[in-house]
Amino acid sequence: MKVHQFDAVIVGAGGAGLMAALYASREIKTAVISKLYPTRSHTGAAQGGIGAALGNHEEDHWEWHAFDTVKGSDYLADQDAVDLFCQEAIEAVIELEHMGLPFDRTPEGKISQRPFGGHTNNETGRPVRRACHAADRTGHMILQTLYQQCIKNNVNFFDEFHVVDLIMNDGRPAGVVAVEIGTGEVHVFHAKAILFATGGWGKVWQITSNAHTLTGDGNAILFRRGIPLEDMEFFQFHPTGIYRLGILITEGVRGEGGVLLNDKGERFMERYAPSIKDLASRDVVSRAIYLEIKEGRGINGKGYVHLDIRPETVNKYFAEEGSDRRIDREYVESKLPDILDFCRTYIGIDPVEEPMPVQPTAHYGMGGIPTNIHGEVVIDENNTVLPGLYAAGECACVSVHGANRLGTNSLTDLIVFGRRGGQAMVEYCKQADFVPLPENPAGEVEAELERLRNASGKTRVADLRAEMQEVMSDYVGVFRLEEGMAKAVEEIRELKERYATDLHVDDRGNVFNYDLLEAWELGALLDIAEVTAVSALARKESRGAHSRDDYPKRDDVNWLKHTLAYQKPDGGIELKYKPVVITKYQPKERVY
Repeated sequence: MKVHQFDAVIVGAGGAGLMAALYASREIKTAVISKLYPTRSHTGAAQGGIGAALGNHEEDHWEWHAFDTVKGSDYLADQDAVDLFCQEAIEAVIELEHMGLPFDRTPEGKISQRPFGGHTNNETGRPVRRACHAADRTGHMILQTLYQQCIKNNVNFFDEFHVVDLIMNDGRPAGVVAVEIGTGEVHVFHAKAILFATGGWGKVWQITSNAHTLTGDGNAILFRRGIPLEDMEFFQFHPTGIYRLGILITEGVRGEGGVLLNDKGERFMERYAPSIKDLASRDVVSRAIYLEIKEGRGINGKGYVHLDIRPETVNKYFAEEGSDRRIDREYVESKLPDILDFCRTYIGIDPVEEPMPVQPTAHYGMGGIPTNIHGEVVIDENNTVLPGLYAAGECACVSVHGANRLGTNSLTDLIVFGRRGGQAMVEYCKQADFVPLPENPAGEVEAELERLRNASGKTRVADLRAEMQEVMSDYVGVFRLEEGMAKAVEEIRELKERYATDLHVDDRGNVFNYDLLEAWELGALLDIAEVTAVSALARKESRGAHSRDDYPKRDDVNWLKHTLAYQKPDGGIELKYKPVVITKYQPKERVY
């Protein structure tokens, strides 16, 4: 077992992890541990833009951005955090520009912005251009820019090291345990401050925009160590994933004028969101697509609708709305090059010539590891801080996304709270000592890995994972019912029992043993699936991404509160709750 020592250790090398590392490394010895090479992190898949009220095309204000965020969250976001988030977004985006990020430009040379779902002029209710973009590969550009800055700043990178445990000693975090994928060796990283930035867990569901690696590792590790998970019932289904594949078609397509059409050729969002139409918030559009399909208006009766960005279609609707905007093939090619390439490559469709087949796809977790605005992990309903432990990005819950994240706010979240987490770690490390490592700090997780390595049951990892994904898609998807979610909890627990007693792993070796590591990841996914289903079953209302047919109304009297899920000593789950922070936006019905 090799032991390394750093002031700050950051687990995950996406946007949040790299931003935290960049700020921490300016003053303290910092390491980033990632099971991928940093430039393969999932931030690179974010397409359409990063939200900030720069007002480069038209009037905009951070207060408008804040209200849209709270409204989009179905009033479950903590409003003090949202205000700070939207104010600092402006500075954070300009900082990225100064780092060299190649944003698209207006004719005057300013950062170009496009409309996005739920972003409005609060006075007129009309869409406002708030999404700062670099074509349709904004996340990729952020990732490359931050990685270059971290290399320049001499951040220590441990690439292809898979973190599998948090080391605790007398209730205090002391470090993490990681497996070096190329050798199978176990490494201990001793640190004063540890930040988790491990991303999402979309692989809990069958159809997802998430990469194969997004398995909720950080969330599961901390959950097993007694730290609660917050608002896990709220998982966003992005309305436009490529049919059957789930590959994301950015909201930027609709921001550029693209429209959703059913089998009758109707622009059906006019029925569900008369004011803002195709640019309503994601939960509203996802439910609308499912309802169209359910009522037999999917294309050719199948489970998808069309997203149309053909210039002739878009220009027709622009004219009908009295807009003088017009687009042509060259414009679409320049603004959405990756989307066109995805469709041409994976489904043989040229979106400039024919519409794209889309369906909702599991996309983003609004919940996660509870933190305050400094990225410090909090462990109870009183927001008690656990010194030395931090989280940022999708794996964390501040909460600025509430029950439904506004488009573009994920990238903003990474930058704003990644930076704040890095700054907080610096201040903590300046006055803190190392928590001593316990005796045999990796012993517990090494025993679990050996159990998995030698597992010789009848159930293969891929088969068990597929069963879990089918259960979650059937019962804990866009629409939910008491009976179905109760069945999901029961079946997930049966799958966990099979995972513990009947799993089969073929590869018994050490070098690049992905069979073993995928088995470990499946354990994390099963824990996350159970927490999600249990939290959803308990919430007897519909709010944001959590939509129940048996409780179709939002219930602010009983359910305007955050869920905290704890693992009990017997392996069960205990739910507690804490209040939502309301400052100036009193909950009211959302109208688009």
